Amino acid sequence: MKRIFFGLLAITLALTCLSPALVAQEAAEEASPPPPYENYEQFTEDKPKYTEFMVNNLWIVIAAALVFIMHLGFSTLESGLTRQKNSVNILFKNVFIICAGILTYALWGFNSMYPPGDWLISNVFALGSPIPSSLAEGTEQAQNLTSDYSTGPFTYWADFIFQAMFAATAATIVSGAVAERVKLSSFMVFVVLLVTIAYPITGSWKWGMGWLHDDGFYDFAGSSLVHGVGGFAALACVMILGPRRGKYASDGRMRPIPGHSLPLATVGVFLLWFGWFGFNGGSVLSADPAGVSMVFVTTSIAAAAGGLAAMFLSWGVLKKPDLSMALNGVLAGLVGITAGADTVSVMGSFLIGLVAGAIVIFSIIFFDRIRIDDPVGAISVHGVCGIWGTIAVGIFDIAGDKSLLVQIYGTLAICLFAFLFSLAVFSIIKAVMGVRVSDEEEFKGLDITEHGIEAYPNFQTVSET
Repeated sequence: MKRIFFGLLAITLALTCLSPALVAQEAAEEASPPPPYENYEQFTEDKPKYTEFMVNNLWIVIAAALVFIMHLGFSTLESGLTRQKNSVNILFKNVFIICAGILTYALWGFNSMYPPGDWLISNVFALGSPIPSSLAEGTEQAQNLTSDYSTGPFTYWADFIFQAMFAATAATIVSGAVAERVKLSSFMVFVVLLVTIAYPITGSWKWGMGWLHDDGFYDFAGSSLVHGVGGFAALACVMILGPRRGKYASDGRMRPIPGHSLPLATVGVFLLWFGWFGFNGGSVLSADPAGVSMVFVTTSIAAAAGGLAAMFLSWGVLKKPDLSMALNGVLAGLVGITAGADTVSVMGSFLIGLVAGAIVIFSIIFFDRIRIDDPVGAISVHGVCGIWGTIAVGIFDIAGDKSLLVQIYGTLAICLFAFLFSLAVFSIIKAVMGVRVSDEEEFKGLDITEHGIEAYPNFQTVSET
């Protein structure tokens, strides 16, 4: 009886305490609209419209989180395809990239990529406040919506965080290509400049309604604007940096330097594939059922086709089924479909992925033959297949209104700018700071020489004396 009595007493007290709070909350909700919108009534008066707005905004935020997961994928893929003694260095660089990428894109990149007026005036004279005051100060403004910032499908914050993840992705592509011999400090300076300057400039040409947009160029989610920029920035850096010691013999023969963990690399590719649903699916810029579901299908079809093409082609060329080539084939298919995931048929996505999976094999072999040492195949996967995917839009576009010529010169302009910018900047960094570790540091591994720690310490039992 005592237990029942005290139980009923506890329930009564709880209801007594909660009831006024609930009533007060309901009264407050009825009395005034919640932040952050002064024009909140225009949404709540039309319930279906406001529900659509909330669903769209939720999907964009989820898509941003999926793209964020891709950085974990890049980390495990790059560390898995490189040697054990450089694992900490790889992981450290990837942590730095996402942190620096988000902040530099917030401070400068976002508004320079989507300028309100003249690019030079709006960004040189507005330095320090490229994010509108509604985000920087947290004021309750209707301008917190995208599009014309009064009728857009999602908030300004959702737009920013989604785009920031893309900016960081372009920089992390470079990390794998220069792995195992680049100076950490020099690399950090370079990627900050890449995200701050180069990426927003080329992005503004198309996504910022610039000259490529006016010419009819199309790049749905960034085969060129993200992956091409990262891939050709990586090519410029690798050309200046040179190959790893021992990679090429004096007679020109290539010596394989296998990665230390193919399981880690495989996990990385599956994480990237998973994240690509946000990368491409979020680029629909709404939760439109037809658009998002179609993009999910074309993305997966292209990835699967790229993986199979690379599997069997590498088996025939190299005489053994190569897992690393198969993994790069999947990524090649994903990069290839990114430019046209919303505008090609399922069969078109299959052919795009199939060709990308074949291209990446021959591209990796080609770069090895000319002594361009790319430990993870980033130049081929992101750079070369990024060009192919962008051009493919002009071939497989369902509507038939995408010009092949415009797609060709558009992707070449973007990739050439990224290459020349990176060549110039990395050359300056080389002259000022140096870009390569010493032979001794490279031999010992960057984990010890740059970080003073090992990723896999030798835990031996110490016998008691």
